[in-house]
Amino acid sequence: MIVSHLLRGSALAALATLLAAVPAHAQDSGQPVAESQPEAEQRANEIIVTGEIFFRNRTADTNPVLSYDLEYFQKFEPVSVGEMLKRVPGATFTSDVLEYDQVQFRGLPGGFTNVLINGRRAPGGESDGSFFVDRIPAELVERIEIVRAPRPDQPSDGIAGTLNVVTKESAAFEGGFLKAGALLNTRDGVIRPSGALAYAGKIDAATDYWVALNYQKRRNPKKKVSYRFGGEPGTDDKSFPGNPEDSNYVGDPEFSDFEAQSDTRDGTDFSGSAEISHQFGEGGRIRLNGFFVDTDRDEDETSVTLEDADLDFDEVEVQQERISQQTWAITGDARIPLGGFELGLAGGWNRFRDHTDTKVFVGDNEDDLGDVELDDEEAIRIADTELTATMFGAFGAEDGLKVKIGSDFLFKKRNGLNDGAFLSESFRIKEDRYSPYLRLSFDAGPLSVDGGARYEITRRNITGTADSARYNDELLNPSLSLRYATGGGQFRASVARTIRRPDYDLLGPITDEGPGDDDVITGNPSLRNQRAWGVDVGYEHRIGGSGIAGVNFFYRDISNLIELVSLGENPDNDEGRAFTPQNIGDGKAWGVEFDLSAPLTLFGMPDTGIFANYTWLDSETTDPFTLEKRRFNNQPHHVYNFGVIQNLRNAGVSFGATISGRSAATESNFDETIRLRYDPDLEAFVEKRFGENFVVRLSAQNLLDRVKYEDFRKYDGDTLAEILDNRAAGDLDEYEIEREHSGPLVQLTVRAAF
Repeated sequence: MIVSHLLRGSALAALATLLAAVPAHAQDSGQPVAESQPEAEQRANEIIVTGEIFFRNRTADTNPVLSYDLEYFQKFEPVSVGEMLKRVPGATFTSDVLEYDQVQFRGLPGGFTNVLINGRRAPGGESDGSFFVDRIPAELVERIEIVRAPRPDQPSDGIAGTLNVVTKESAAFEGGFLKAGALLNTRDGVIRPSGALAYAGKIDAATDYWVALNYQKRRNPKKKVSYRFGGEPGTDDKSFPGNPEDSNYVGDPEFSDFEAQSDTRDGTDFSGSAEISHQFGEGGRIRLNGFFVDTDRDEDETSVTLEDADLDFDEVEVQQERISQQTWAITGDARIPLGGFELGLAGGWNRFRDHTDTKVFVGDNEDDLGDVELDDEEAIRIADTELTATMFGAFGAEDGLKVKIGSDFLFKKRNGLNDGAFLSESFRIKEDRYSPYLRLSFDAGPLSVDGGARYEITRRNITGTADSARYNDELLNPSLSLRYATGGGQFRASVARTIRRPDYDLLGPITDEGPGDDDVITGNPSLRNQRAWGVDVGYEHRIGGSGIAGVNFFYRDISNLIELVSLGENPDNDEGRAFTPQNIGDGKAWGVEFDLSAPLTLFGMPDTGIFANYTWLDSETTDPFTLEKRRFNNQPHHVYNFGVIQNLRNAGVSFGATISGRSAATESNFDETIRLRYDPDLEAFVEKRFGENFVVRLSAQNLLDRVKYEDFRKYDGDTLAEILDNRAAGDLDEYEIEREHSGPLVQLTVRAAF
């Protein structure tokens, strides 16, 4: 808590000081500034081996967009996009330690964040439609964009915001680079290698190409302990209880059992991307690109349970999970100038495949923990195929009103075993989306306006093992953004309607077990899209030649939230109830986001860069079971990051560190509440450059050996009503205290440009 307040105070003080004291750069004239992206024809060594410090890009987008080149993150050697997102405002995760999979913008659940790759949907295996960003290698990325509010020609999905991952482009630079690295988790001392090769060049004066391959092995050996009680314990030990015999918890009169778990995740990612682009005429271009990611991952957990205060052996459980996932994408686009009219065409094919096999073994031999028998076995098979297309026409004055009329198309098929609540059932989802739009943009010097509307048409057909259903939905999503450029910065304001689509495991017309032991849930294929009206208002100020500071306020009014409702008595068991998901809920979320990245030129330290962001979050919704007002599940009150990079030009050395963290959060389910919190995360790096073509970098994550804390309050009952009565009375069935940590992660990387 003290660290959090100190960091928050430092960040805000620095922001206020710089905004007040730094004059606008000489080039500021109230005109839009070109986006800060890599210039064409840059040599590889200019961006691979550099003593420069990179800051957030300055963009001239009318709608609120934050843009970060890979170089903003590169010195800390992130392995994936997930690790990159730790340093951007308002992004958080509820993953295990050293896992950064499902990103949550503004603290809202993962499905509220839309993930795009090169402006197009990224198909994933999650039931809420989200894509695990730890599967996108950082080596393939040119930049990431945080779209706080979409334009009419951008997808309306993403109530919390949109992450657009832009892969490297053929015109970004010329030349190549090699990378070799070794990753070491200090907990078990196992080294995992990595390597990358990329090259960009020209076939002729008008044709560029790019090709890259990346290989990465990852390992995360975690340790977890759980203490369970028949009621809430009387002690409050905040330390990490690694040894039960030394813990204050053991010997508590209500102590039930202790579980020690070893959880090792060992995986290999092989990925690649390629692009070829041809320029023609006055601004014409045709481009073809593609990428793939192949992930093989083994997750092995061994749990030993000791019961009662005497810690008598109870059982051992071994879980083996084998995950094989592949993502492929091929896209093409063309921009064809026809006098004062521009024709745009694009198309794409995406494929996602997930084969996951899980086996659970149990044993009761204390002297031989390897003596176990198969207890359970599951298989998940997911196959997603998406075809996308875009057609638009644009015309208008160079300085004045511009008109863009077009439509996006998406044709999706998902087959397999459901990855959510109904693992024993096969299903098929066929979904067609048609999204015509009209975009009007006006640029009049310091003022620019961008607005219009997008009409989302959805046609969905769901087939289960024994039933099928159809669903049609149409929704008009207008948006309007204003940008006013001042001498030293720009004001932005936007209002937009966005949507979140229902989880797949709630759509299937399948009946499965419900909240209570005697209850059942039947999927609802007629679930409508969740909708939100959103407002963003912000200001950005330029600091010197490259720095930037910003503040943004956001508000989301969300309707059609999906909640479980009772249909009455369970027809197969009069002791239970029947439930189905329906659109009945409403909610709202709001907050303020501050960010700063700038050199300390004002204080005579141009080779010192500081980076800070702080996001304050709040929300309100109605709990579907208790009917009480609460925040959205797992939304922290604040998220922060603060870092410094120092460049020693004469020595060819740079070093830096960043610390990030978040406040505690609560998750409320019908039969339990969970309080979640993390220790701060400290990262650091040091690099040495050799000439113009080589750099050696030593980086480290999790230097504070952060701990994940979870406290579970669990309630029991044979029916939902009985469970809720026990919850209202505070009658606990079990109180569980769970602690998890992994260990510092050290990486040595060598890069060579040619």
